[in-house]
Amino acid sequence: MALRTGQSLASSVAGQRTAEGRMGTAPGEVQQQWQQVRTLLRAELGDTAFGTWLKPLELVELAGDRVVLGVPTQFMRDWIVANYADRIRALWVRLNPGVRSVTLAVRPPGGEPAAPVAPAPAAPVVPLEPAEAGGEELGARLDPRLTFESFVVGKPNEFAVAAAEKVAMSATPPFNPLFLYGGVGLGKTHLMHAIGWRVRQRDPSRRVVYLTAEKFMYRFILALRSKDTIPFKELFRSVDLLMVDDLQFITGKDSTQEEFFHTFNALVERGRQIVISADRSPSDLDGLEERIRSRLSWGLVADIHPTTYELRLGILQTKAEASGVDVPLRVLEFLASRITSNVRELEGALNRIVLQANLTRQPVSIEMAQEILKDVLRAADRRITIEEIQKAVVEYYGLRMADMTSARRQRQVARPRQVAMYLAKLLTPRSLPEIGRRFGGRDHTTVMHAVRQIERLQAEDRQLADDVEAIRRRLQA
Repeated sequence: MALRTGQSLASSVAGQRTAEGRMGTAPGEVQQQWQQVRTLLRAELGDTAFGTWLKPLELVELAGDRVVLGVPTQFMRDWIVANYADRIRALWVRLNPGVRSVTLAVRPPGGEPAAPVAPAPAAPVVPLEPAEAGGEELGARLDPRLTFESFVVGKPNEFAVAAAEKVAMSATPPFNPLFLYGGVGLGKTHLMHAIGWRVRQRDPSRRVVYLTAEKFMYRFILALRSKDTIPFKELFRSVDLLMVDDLQFITGKDSTQEEFFHTFNALVERGRQIVISADRSPSDLDGLEERIRSRLSWGLVADIHPTTYELRLGILQTKAEASGVDVPLRVLEFLASRITSNVRELEGALNRIVLQANLTRQPVSIEMAQEILKDVLRAADRRITIEEIQKAVVEYYGLRMADMTSARRQRQVARPRQVAMYLAKLLTPRSLPEIGRRFGGRDHTTVMHAVRQIERLQAEDRQLADDVEAIRRRLQA
């Protein structure tokens, strides 16, 4: 892992010295900083993530105020840019404020970096400097991969997608706010970024801001400490579209909720659109002020249900095609049936398989997937059992465990039993025949009917959908 010391680096160092030591860093010191950054990243991310994604990075050169890191493949480069690049720069700037940017160059092991190093259309080079006039400097940059075109629509999310598209295509707020809620990794953040991109596409002059509730609180605390809250208020109240992710983070934080409440009101009064997401509905967010809860109910509340097997398979097929690696359908079906908790974990599993295929040039197979995903699959198997699902359902509906296996067909028993079968299919890797055996020796077609019935009814019956979601959350808590 050697830092290039050729003409570009020599001229770079000379330039730094003539600029009153702006960087103040010799090549050896840059190497030392890189080792410190690696140590910090390993501590933050853990050995598995670090070893998979960041350990292969090499320090290539220091060019002016830009550090260039080499990465073995284009796929790995795109993944690191999207997921870790901002953090790499932030850690490096902490060690050396003279570093302004960190660029990733595809550099096969033992080879020279591809040149020129330029942004890929779907994944720009590390977006580190503040954004320009669009107002995005208030929060995070929009991820170019997260668009409506790349979002896979299915029964569990079609209502939320329709609402998001309506907001994105309307010149004035059709409902304010749009409140999206659902479990981790079901697509809330993806939809918010998609709204932002579509709004910008239709009218580049509109000021779009996306940030987490945690970032909102952090900015507010900084303004309070500096005793200069007026610029903070003016910045957030001058945007055309404000999107706040993970609102549950500010529950119980009174001062931040106070400022959020006034920001919310100011934007609504000015006819500006607000989009908010959380892991629970407004009525279930404990620690949220009642007046904010009331405001959130003014607009449209759209929930995103857990994924179905068909939706998970569709997502995997889409991602596999985009990766450029031939992933057999049998492998995708295997992943869709075994990894059911959330889309983020599902995509992460596929990415590990694709990376392995890229690095080793070996064909993708179920055996290969089982080997490199041993930890993920063990965790998935360990999470939830059919017996735990049955127990949770009978407790929720006030039934007896015997009702899960009995022949009773009364609606008050049959519907919860169908819910339990649906959750067993959703949350466990068990086959339909095995699920049927656990429910009193029922045929697999009975289980299939129950699954389809609950999927259909959730779209029509809001109460049933809320019941299923509540039980699922209790199981996955």
